[in-house]
Amino acid sequence: MKSKSNIIKYFFIIFAIGIIIFAIYKINSKKENNINNETAETQTMQETESILNIGISDFDNINPLITKNKDIISLSTILYDPLLKLTENYEIENCLAEEWSKTDKTTYLVKLKDGLKWEDGSSVTGEDVKYTIERLQEGKSVYSDNAENIKSVEIIDGNTVRIKLKKEEAFFEYNLIFPIVSSSQFKNEDFYKSRLAPKATGMYKVTAATGEYIELEQNKNWRDSNNVERKITKVIITFFDTMGDAYNSLKIGNIDLVCTSNTNVEKYVGTIGFGTKEYKGRELDFISINCEEGVLAHKEVRQAINYAIDKNKINSSVFSNNYYVSSFPIDYGNYLYSKESKSSYSQEKAKEVLEDAGWEYKYGYWRKTEDYVTEYLEFNLVVDSSNEIRVKVAELIEEQLEDIGINVYLYRVSNSGYKSYLEDKDYDMIITGVNNGYSPDLTYFFGEDNIANYENEEIKGILNDVKNISDKNLLAEKYNRIIEIYEDEMPYICLYRNREKVVYSIRLTGEITPNNYSVYHNFENWYRQ
Repeated sequence: MKSKSNIIKYFFIIFAIGIIIFAIYKINSKKENNINNETAETQTMQETESILNIGISDFDNINPLITKNKDIISLSTILYDPLLKLTENYEIENCLAEEWSKTDKTTYLVKLKDGLKWEDGSSVTGEDVKYTIERLQEGKSVYSDNAENIKSVEIIDGNTVRIKLKKEEAFFEYNLIFPIVSSSQFKNEDFYKSRLAPKATGMYKVTAATGEYIELEQNKNWRDSNNVERKITKVIITFFDTMGDAYNSLKIGNIDLVCTSNTNVEKYVGTIGFGTKEYKGRELDFISINCEEGVLAHKEVRQAINYAIDKNKINSSVFSNNYYVSSFPIDYGNYLYSKESKSSYSQEKAKEVLEDAGWEYKYGYWRKTEDYVTEYLEFNLVVDSSNEIRVKVAELIEEQLEDIGINVYLYRVSNSGYKSYLEDKDYDMIITGVNNGYSPDLTYFFGEDNIANYENEEIKGILNDVKNISDKNLLAEKYNRIIEIYEDEMPYICLYRNREKVVYSIRLTGEITPNNYSVYHNFENWYRQ
């Protein structure tokens, strides 16, 4: 009996051990399944979520009407939509506006698209447009110049506004590219002291902000949310004390993109693992030639000066080839200038045009005698002595002109003296510069009282015509004629313009086509792997 009892006892022990082993197996199996499921979920999230990290320095304010930060101004194009926006080649196109029209010389009607929403679902109205323009007219925004010529804004109905100008302005529609902000959001706020992130109308909205970063996510109330797939799910904008810190963060992979005017940025981040896109800046330096002054009234003299200046040498000697050679005032990428900007340098052509016009090089001077009066090719070139870069450029130009026998007297004058020369147009030639606007308007260069004292009735007629032309093909035809006349008469000699650059990780894919207006063209198609 004892033996049988032991057998039963052992049987129950073995049975219990089996149950325990089975239970352990089931528990481990369940854990493994849970781990596998969690891993699969994580992988799925990683495959669908695309986070872009952007680095900027000198952050001041996310409000697009308050900020002075160029990177934030560019980023605002994916957050805060304007009435009209610019394409990669600076063509104007509708954004919040369904349509716009110029009803007379100083009156514009702008109709908003139906159903526009702020990020919180409230409606965008003409009141928001009026409120935004009133803020700009207070003169505290980088966009204030856009509203300087606006006399009044009248709301016709909820979605239509009438804008009256103080005076007619060619291509005024290019001023309507400022971001629109919500009038109701700042109703009880001091607009300029408020730290609120304005409500968005664009592709993305601000969802978090600290002293170190700003986080953006897709705006579900964006007007094209149901029609356009945005591949970037989240954007993180990280603030850095200096661009050097941003370069280091890019180099080690913590951020994916920076924008910079430092054309030697590869020196800091290297080239492996990064892509770059360059674009022409709007800072143009040029020579203004006083077309009423002595020998410079002869167009062949101006042509010869243009041929005698080696812009490529200036670029290499002064800027280490980090600037772009310029040929025309709107050659920064505007669709109305389709030619390649290049140096026209040729000493042979310079001498040829002078000889063909009756000039003779004799005894170390170019001279021409007509009606018993002899003229000599000699004149002054004015430069601001406090601008070291322009002084170097002027000295090179002096050498290059004297190489073909044109005598130049270089006037290095104080900044105040320089301003007087420029304002009074009391010079033969002067090196100066402008920051090109986005508008293709050329009135500054060819209109009444221009700084070169240049008169051409045909160009004046064209400038008057284009004020009321919206057809792109006809505009291109008109501008081609202006360019032809300019190249023949050379009242100005464009020299060079600055270069900007976007540096990005090769993990970022999509069509990256930056320009001065925005780095984020085609952003909906960008993807960060």
